[in-house]
Amino acid sequence: MFTELRGLNEECGVFGVWGHTDPAPMCYYGLHALQHRGQEGAGIVATDGEFLRAVRGEGLVNDVFDETKLKALQGKAAISHVRYATAGGSGLANVQPLLFNSTTGSLAIAHNGNIVNATDLKRSLERQGSIFQTTSDTEVLAHLIKRSHLQSFEERAKQALRLLKGAFAFLILTEDFLMVAQDPNGMRPLSLGRLNGGFVVASETSAFDLIGAEVIRSVEPGEMLIIDDKGVRSSFYTEERGRAICSMEYIYFSRPDSDIDGINIHSARKRLGIQLAKEIQLEADIVTGVPDSSISAAIGFSEQSGIPYEMGLIKNRYVGRTFIQPSQELRERGVKMKLSPVRQVVQGKRVVMVDDSIVRGTTSRRIVNMLKEAGASEVHVVISSPPLKNPCFYGIDISSDSELIAANHTLDEMCAIIGADSLSFLSVEGLLQSIGRSPETKNCGQCLACFTGEYPTSIYSDTKLPHEKELVR
Repeated sequence: MFTELRGLNEECGVFGVWGHTDPAPMCYYGLHALQHRGQEGAGIVATDGEFLRAVRGEGLVNDVFDETKLKALQGKAAISHVRYATAGGSGLANVQPLLFNSTTGSLAIAHNGNIVNATDLKRSLERQGSIFQTTSDTEVLAHLIKRSHLQSFEERAKQALRLLKGAFAFLILTEDFLMVAQDPNGMRPLSLGRLNGGFVVASETSAFDLIGAEVIRSVEPGEMLIIDDKGVRSSFYTEERGRAICSMEYIYFSRPDSDIDGINIHSARKRLGIQLAKEIQLEADIVTGVPDSSISAAIGFSEQSGIPYEMGLIKNRYVGRTFIQPSQELRERGVKMKLSPVRQVVQGKRVVMVDDSIVRGTTSRRIVNMLKEAGASEVHVVISSPPLKNPCFYGIDISSDSELIAANHTLDEMCAIIGADSLSFLSVEGLLQSIGRSPETKNCGQCLACFTGEYPTSIYSDTKLPHEKELVR
């Protein structure tokens, strides 16, 4: 396949519903709203109160489900998932929700995020006799719950969650209830909503809008919700709670019509562009944004700077994967298939090209080159986030700083590599001020690890693994 047009890939998306007469179709629509978060696989598990039934497959939501498959998922509740493989391999076995059957009851798990101590936990569990069926870190939670000797499912789940380190938003479905769990730092977005007397949970609130659900609130760090026929019950499984939501959710990942903690994504990105224009002084003729996630920031930059906004780049929305092998020539042609400059707009103009981030620099170089081939006299690249200098271990596919151009080159070197006339980034302080979250908390309650190297959890599988007997007491 061609390399992706963008430099970063989304984590995953989860959607669940309890107390609806047609939960599977609701999940189908919800997954459509979350398709941008994962395109490698999709799945739905539904329960009628007696059995859990699953339909999973590789590809886009439309590729996996049809009317017949959705009708096979009758019941009163369901959870669902769209997947981008950041941990574990690809393949059907790793497509979620994962379904586990046992004589004491079944459960299905959908997970957004990445468990950084999963490898050590797997090794410990395997020494005790566990056999893993997938390479996904999500499966660890099921083994920890099933091996616990505590009395209630809720107690076993809380014990297991306390052993996990990293970023996770879990939906766990049994015959009797839907359990929702957020990691102690709330790193992945997760919201609770209401639909026709039932309840829905989703990675992004845009999924609620599609099905006509009402947003109730965000799920809190370290919080566990139990949703059943009696309603919603909330508790916390740990006292060690903070707030460090992924900044890239605001910058790039989430849809502009979604809200995270009451902050609209489009509005936040527009403020990023406004702040960028305050920090950077440029003389230019037009401003254009790289579709789609940078359009909001480009509008903000234009309004603040007074430089007119123009649609200088067009995204072709009908280009998917291809069977053609990715030679260098075809990679270049693949980018042109997905993104095209508007020659009559950029020709002879000094262009400010607003983008949300630079990862490896290859895509930025190709876009700059396209604009200049289309006749732009100058291309000034401005980035609505700070430089990405550190790897992410929490669900974004940049696991090594060797992949990051900003970790290995100076600003002038990066500018020369991408072929721009100038290159500028937003400051960390400007980022925090623009998004506007909780100024009284550390880092405004955001994770800045990829920018500053300050991680909200221990990394490299956490080194201090609890003694094996503690896992199953």
